[in-house]
Formats: sequence, structure tokens, C-alpha cells
Amino acid sequence: MGVTLLGRWEAMNLYTEDIYKKVLEKNPGEKEFHQAVKEVLESIEPVLKVRPDYMKMKIVERIVEPERSITFRVPWMDDKGDVHVNRGFRVEFNSAIGPYKGGLRLHPTVYIGMLKFLGFEQIFKNALTGLPMGGGKGGSDFDPKGKSDMDVMRFCQSFMTELYRHIGPNTDVPAGDIGVGGREIGFLFGQYKKLTNRFDCVLTGKGRNWGGSLARPEATGYGTSYFVEEMLKTKKQSLKGKTVLISGSGNVAQYAVQKVNQLGGKVVCLSDSDGTVYDPDGIKGAKWDFVMDLKNVKRGRISEYAEKYKVEYHKGKNPWDIECDVALPCATQNEIDKKDAKKLIDHGCIAVAEGANMPSTIEATQLFIKNGVLFGPGKAANAGGVATSGLEMCQNHIGIYWPFEEVDKQLHQIMIDIHKACVVAATKYGSPGNYVVGANIAGFVKVADSMMDHGLVG
Repeated sequence: MGVTLLGRWEAMNLYTEDIYKKVLEKNPGEKEFHQAVKEVLESIEPVLKVRPDYMKMKIVERIVEPERSITFRVPWMDDKGDVHVNRGFRVEFNSAIGPYKGGLRLHPTVYIGMLKFLGFEQIFKNALTGLPMGGGKGGSDFDPKGKSDMDVMRFCQSFMTELYRHIGPNTDVPAGDIGVGGREIGFLFGQYKKLTNRFDCVLTGKGRNWGGSLARPEATGYGTSYFVEEMLKTKKQSLKGKTVLISGSGNVAQYAVQKVNQLGGKVVCLSDSDGTVYDPDGIKGAKWDFVMDLKNVKRGRISEYAEKYKVEYHKGKNPWDIECDVALPCATQNEIDKKDAKKLIDHGCIAVAEGANMPSTIEATQLFIKNGVLFGPGKAANAGGVATSGLEMCQNHIGIYWPFEEVDKQLHQIMIDIHKACVVAATKYGSPGNYVVGANIAGFVKVADSMMDHGLVG
């Protein structure tokens, strides 16, 4: 009997290894997508061991292949009358549990592999929220940094002139991401409305006056803070009195700072692509207000914070060599490598929650888990943003606005439920305390069962 089970387990490994090999062959050079797929495949092997029907119906092979990938050109004219051409994308990855849902990213690094990674992660993240949303992602290699409002408007209008034919309130509902905030969502929505003559819930992150939800800007940062608080509770601890490192200084980082402060923690650093500021007294009160104005109005660099408050500025460095109790990477993918993880562990870090999408490399993640660090992967820890986008969709469909307190209350409960789902799944499949395994399995099983229900077209 033991030999038979061992043989089945070895075959299972060969099965997922073969799928991964085919992903590499079919998607050359897409390293972020490869990384995301590998993590999920490694996590779900215990599920496949007891669910051979998933293999028979090729659920995993189907789930790693987008249902639809759209690529298009985006010509636009700048203030000087010069014409530029960017490339636009929308990856509609999986709609088994609801319409495609996922942000639009505007950044020079955007390419199809990046968006496949983000869309693939979005499948499981959205499933964890408990809301009816599938997974998708989109964007362009356009860089809004340094562009005038009119430049951005003309780009967004050109981008939506193609995208509008592929989206809809019950088909695909994009949101914002890096480079896409309230300004960009407004320009995109205005063009969609002009082209379709419809006022649909086709984008989330909208302005409060025209369909947006309160607490949406705060949601990802708040949700990440709620999730790390739940992880700490399993050790009978909390954020109160903890020293916290936060990378980035955009939307997620800004509101993670605010919520950590409200929960009694002290945030001592923020960063951008140029470097990191270290303020041992904590970034709160008027200092937090300064960051909000600096980044959202003046669109300045975080070094200006160091100049104003006479604190340390570490040019060209990330925050991970500073002593801390908790780390919240909120900047970008793979910002914490194995060396950074070791620094955090050596400096006493007991918990890491990913506010960004996959900011830790696989090697860093493994090191955290091996050393007993509470580690919340992005698909669980930063799901608050898309969860509140889902709540925005609900409000739009029934034609009401919930007060801030109601949205925040529902967001908090969703993050508690996600944490519980991760814990239950990890324990059930033999990896108690491993949130990576728990998140991947809980999300995968929900999507896989829905695909099974839908047959070969699911």
C-alpha cells in the first residue's frame, strides 16, 4: 500500500512538472508568469492527490492558459503635436466565478508576460474574497510620469477607444493599478460613456460623485494591515507597539501607514524608485499629510520628506536592512530577494504581508517560512483592494452608496474571512501555518470546482 501511494505521489510531481515545463515552452521569457505558476503548482499538489478528476478534466492545464489575450496599438498626440504609439493589453484569464476583474497598469515595464502573471494571481485573489469575480489584468507600456494632464487624457481616450469593445459590467470590469489613479479612471470612463452612450459599472475606482465607493482608495493598504493583524493574533500578538517597515509611497503604502498607525504600530520608512527615508519617530500626523500631498498633488520624490524633516535618506536603497518587527512590501514585484529576507530575519522581523503583487521572490518566501516568519502572500494580504472594487460593483448594481464605516466594516470582515480560509486550507492539506499553501489551495479549489461544473467550456 505504501509503495502504491508513493508511486502516486511521484506521478503527481511529474504531472505538475510536466505542466510547468509546457508553460515555460509556450511562454518564453515571461519570468514573472513562470514564477507565479510555479508557486501555485507546488502548492496544489496535495489537492491533486485526492482529486484525480481535476487531472482527468485537465483543470490545471486550462487554468494556466488565459481564456483570451488582447493586444492593440494606442496612438496618441502630445501637447507639442508629436504622435506617439504605445501598446495596449487586456488579459482575460478566467471567468469561472464571475466577470473578469483586475486592474490596468501604466508603466514602461508592462508587457504581456507581466500582465499574465498579474492576471493569473488575480484569479485566486478574487476567489478568496468570496465575491463573484474572475481574474484579468491589462495596461500599457505608456509612462504617465512627467506627462501633462492633457497628454494623459489623450492617451486614455485612445486606449479606451479600443478597450471598450472588450469590456462590460457583466463581462470584464477593469480597475486601477500602478500608474492608474482617479485621474486616469475618470478619463477612461468618460471615453467609454461617449463611445457607448451608457453609464455602466464598467470601471471601479471611480470618483465619488459618479459611482465610486468610499474606502476604495484606502482598501488595499487597510486590507494588508488587517491581514497582518490577523496573522499576529495567531501568536497572541498585535500591531500595537510594533515597528513597521513599508516600501513604496503610492496608494497602497500611504493607506497602510494610516491603518498601521490606527492599530498602534509605528511606521519608520517609506521609499520610491530613488531611495528610502528612515524616520525613527514614525511617519504620522502632519508627516503623513505631507506624504499625501507630496505624492498625490505635487507628484514629488520621497527624498523631499527627508529634506523637510531632517531624517535619513538612503539613496538607491530599499528599506529591508532596517530593524523592525513587521515588514509590508507595497512597491513592486520581486523587491525582496533572498538576501533581503535574511536581513529582515536577522533584524528580528516576525511578520511579512505583501501589499504589492508578488514582491518577494520564491527564495525569499521559502526563507521566511523556513524561519517561522508569518508570511502573508499578496493574493491574500492585498486582496482588500479588489474586494472593495467588488463592493463598488454591488453598490452600482443596486444604485446606492454605503457610508465609509459600512464599506470598511465589510472590508475588515472579508480580510478576516480570507485569513481563516488560508488557515483552514493549509491545515487540511498538511501545511499548518503556511499561508502561501493555504491561499493557493483555497482559491484554486473554488475556481476548479466552478470549472468542473461548467464542463469543457468552463
